[in-house]
Amino acid sequence: MTAQPPTPRSRRERPAKPALTRDGIVTTAVELMRAEGLERVTMRRLAQELDTGPASLYVYVRNTAELHAAVLDRLLGEVDLSHTNAADDWRERLVRLLTSYVGVLFEHPALARAALVARPFGENYLDLVDAVLALLAEGGVPPQRASWGLDLLLQYATASAAEHATRGQEPEAQDEWDALTRALLNASTDRHPQIAALGAALLSGAGEERLAWGFQVLISGITAAPEPPTTPRTP
Repeated sequence: MTAQPPTPRSRRERPAKPALTRDGIVTTAVELMRAEGLERVTMRRLAQELDTGPASLYVYVRNTAELHAAVLDRLLGEVDLSHTNAADDWRERLVRLLTSYVGVLFEHPALARAALVARPFGENYLDLVDAVLALLAEGGVPPQRASWGLDLLLQYATASAAEHATRGQEPEAQDEWDALTRALLNASTDRHPQIAALGAALLSGAGEERLAWGFQVLISGITAAPEPPTTPRTP
């Protein structure tokens, strides 16, 4: 008996796909990043994961850069903002807050590098910004100085995370660091006397110690710096 070919299913009988939403798209992008890495989080790859066409995603996300920024904002929800309510000195709480931000980026090396150019604008990023500004205000930093100081603190935190993430991920990074270490420790006392005298000091301190010290330097500078001009910034 000849087998009958299967009867094609009507599209109306197929389970309906969940409606696309920006929140759902970002959730899938985060899952994809955790599974395959940020470099695989493209509009085309995400469209495959969502069983749709790339054009459908552009209704909710303009491009890959905005998508990565949205992923970053989602993960910023892991930053510990509770330090803003602690009883310690506001400087120490600010350092812990910023260190928590760096720690989140450490967990996702590719995202740490992307964060150098990504411009998140979601609620989690705004929560982070507001928490930093609140601590600066608690310390008596004038509004304009706090506004400019915010950029310095977040840039330093992001760059530190990106640098260490790169060093930990790229196989040749450790070799390059070892080569730099040898160069500093073996610097000529004639040609580079300052390096020769300070070689060990240049390499001293654990990563967290240097990070915290850098934050303290920036905070001290922000509190003592002259008031910046108030000329409106050109978009």
